[in-house]
Amino acid sequence: MPPQPTDTLGRPLHDLRISVTDRCNFRCRYCMPAEEFGPDHAFLPRSEILSFEEITRFSRIATTLGVRKLRLTGGEPLLRRGLEDLVAMLAAIDGIEDLALTTNGVLLAHHAEALALAGLSRVTVSLDALDPEVFARMNGVGAKVDRVLAGISTARTFGLPVKINTVVQRGVNEQEILPLVAWARGQEVTLRFIEFMDVGETNHWDRSQVVTAEEILGHIRERFPLRPVKPSHAGETARRWRHADSAAEIGVIASVSQPFCRDCSRLRLSADGKLYTCLFTAAGHDLRGLLRSGGDDRMLRATLRGIWSSRTDRYSELRGEGRHPKAEMSYLGG
Repeated sequence: MPPQPTDTLGRPLHDLRISVTDRCNFRCRYCMPAEEFGPDHAFLPRSEILSFEEITRFSRIATTLGVRKLRLTGGEPLLRRGLEDLVAMLAAIDGIEDLALTTNGVLLAHHAEALALAGLSRVTVSLDALDPEVFARMNGVGAKVDRVLAGISTARTFGLPVKINTVVQRGVNEQEILPLVAWARGQEVTLRFIEFMDVGETNHWDRSQVVTAEEILGHIRERFPLRPVKPSHAGETARRWRHADSAAEIGVIASVSQPFCRDCSRLRLSADGKLYTCLFTAAGHDLRGLLRSGGDDRMLRATLRGIWSSRTDRYSELRGEGRHPKAEMSYLGG
């Protein structure tokens, strides 16, 4: 087997994020605002979306080039019918050490048992507020936070470790930081705060709306003593702390204020089969065409190796240097 490829900055390929649908049942303003994704929005037709077999085939090939972690995303991945079948297919691939799912959690209570039985390793739930009014306003459809909390509880009941992701936006939900920390500490679940990022072209991002990682940590330390946690592996996106009196962990993902491009080992596969080497890019590489035109595994492997080997992306380090059109996060899967 040829050596594992590295890109032009010496970064290896380790993580593959797979969007299984571009549809979502939320309209969060930082990702999929309702005025841009209204009732008339044209989502991908089913014929253009990769099948479970196509996703599994590519994932198996990717493991031969170093991928060890898979994450299923969307849109909202639990809207994809039969997702537990895909989980079972991916869990059976030799070399996959971690198979995770990112979800808004509203449908999680209905799917947690099947996902756990299929071989899912863990779940990340997006939860931007505990206050019902703030939560309903942020998700854009009036969804109830109690349904998400029930999904988290059910996932844990069936043995799925849960991590919480919270996007913090100034003037919107920074007042939810401490309530979320207190709740996560009591539940002993991992909580990650994410700086509001300029992903896509529709979320009207402005740097003044970014609550930085240092600000977030400052708020937390006023009430909760924290101890730093060493990174568990190269390329880890979050800086981590643990409560002094609890096993619960806090993390911050500071893509804006403290870019971590130089350690990025992530590749993204869109629902319609395009490969993206950065979350902040506009153009992907067509994989679906190769999969459906009879290309063999050797050709697909060589294509993937070539794409990764020529990768130069470091958008967060260059943020502000000229205009960079970007694909939507709801399409790429975050």
